[in-house]
Amino acid sequence: MLDIKKTDTGISFKIYVQPKASKNAIVGLHDDALKIRLTAPPVDGAANKLCVQYLSKITGIPKSAIEIASGQTSRTKQIQIHCTDTAITRDDAAKKIKALAT
Repeated sequence: MLDIKKTDTGISFKIYVQPKASKNAIVGLHDDALKIRLTAPPVDGAANKLCVQYLSKITGIPKSAIEIASGQTSRTKQIQIHCTDTAITRDDAAKKIKALAT
């Protein structure tokens, strides 16, 4: 089950990234993390940048509100979505992320 935590500024959750995939896709869960396949290689932050862009594209949440809070050099990353400066609420952001896990 995907563990989405509410924070003071928004929500946070874990993702598990598989770089150098044939296409960008959400492929379900990996333990308690959302598994994402990305076409970018894990070199010079390319996969991290694509990760933020892809999450923004599929959720409609602005890129500026999505942050990789930890795990920049790891496959398992902690994502923080900041809801204070955007038009999205914590509950709406959590619903969009939960929908990806199904």
